[in-house]
Amino acid sequence: MKITLIRHAEVVEEYRGKYNGHIDIGLSQNGKLQAKEVVKKLQNREFDRVYCSDLLRAKETLLAFNLTCERTFTPHLREKSWGVHEGMSFEEIEASGIKYRDFNQWIEALDGEDIQTYIKRVKEYFFETILQESANQVLVITHAGVIKTLLSLIKHISLEEAFSIALPYSSFISLELLDNRELEISSM
Repeated sequence: MKITLIRHAEVVEEYRGKYNGHIDIGLSQNGKLQAKEVVKKLQNREFDRVYCSDLLRAKETLLAFNLTCERTFTPHLREKSWGVHEGMSFEEIEASGIKYRDFNQWIEALDGEDIQTYIKRVKEYFFETILQESANQVLVITHAGVIKTLLSLIKHISLEEAFSIALPYSSFISLELLDNRELEISSM
């Protein structure tokens, strides 16, 4: 099985560089163009199954693809919820009284979904649902945090290391599930 993980395309300007979590925002005009560009880059892949976050920015990225295969829209592929901090920038959160000391302290200090609950949600859905699929080519459209969490699990690196990996809008990562059930990153 080959799996292509795509980060949704660029969001509208007022939400760029923010902790958007579960806010249901759409793509910018540039984001819609980015989605079409990623389709061109992946035109030789024939996806036979799609999993997509149920949030608008992921759904609008999927719209650029002309696919007739089965699709699943799910909240399991949503970004981490940041609670009252959603829609805020790093600077706005610090101005609200939470000061950054280190990655783990920051993640724990912010409101919303508990980080361990989030990791468990992503891990269980990916390994117990998506990887159990009998499809050959699977497309997953989701969010940067979900992909970085998966990279942490697959590469056996800390969440902090994974979150330091650059993952621009509309970027994608290809994985292959080998016969021994190991996952290999075939391109980043």
